[in-house]
Amino acid sequence: MPPFDADTARQKVRAAQDAWNTRDPLLVARAYTPDSVWRNRSEFIRGTGEIVAFLTAKWEREHRYVLRKSLWAFGDDRIAVRFQYEWHDDDGQWWRSYGNENWEFAPSGLMARREASINDVRIAESERRVDPLSTHEIPTE
Repeated sequence: MPPFDADTARQKVRAAQDAWNTRDPLLVARAYTPDSVWRNRSEFIRGTGEIVAFLTAKWEREHRYVLRKSLWAFGDDRIAVRFQYEWHDDDGQWWRSYGNENWEFAPSGLMARREASINDVRIAESERRVDPLSTHEIPTE
């Protein structure tokens, strides 16, 4: 719960990474306030229902999704992260998605706002580097 220190901010980032790697929209949505507001790329999402619908559609098209997040910065009720995730589409094309997120938390510890900027890079399967079995922080270029 806010206010965050370095340890609690890292724990929050790790909990988010672990939840998203389950690819369970209902589980992930429990970390957000019922009226949470998201900007994800060019999409604007509000509330639990829209979060669940968004994540359901995301993981229907992003196969073998695996995500790594790392803490970038934190403040009293805010955390910034950088992340990478890898996945393949229906045609078998692999992608690495790079991004940054800014999170704002309610006093309850649930996330009230999530702003995500993400870019996708086409990769060959042999270029994958995010190990689904590893819990280490994301690799850097």
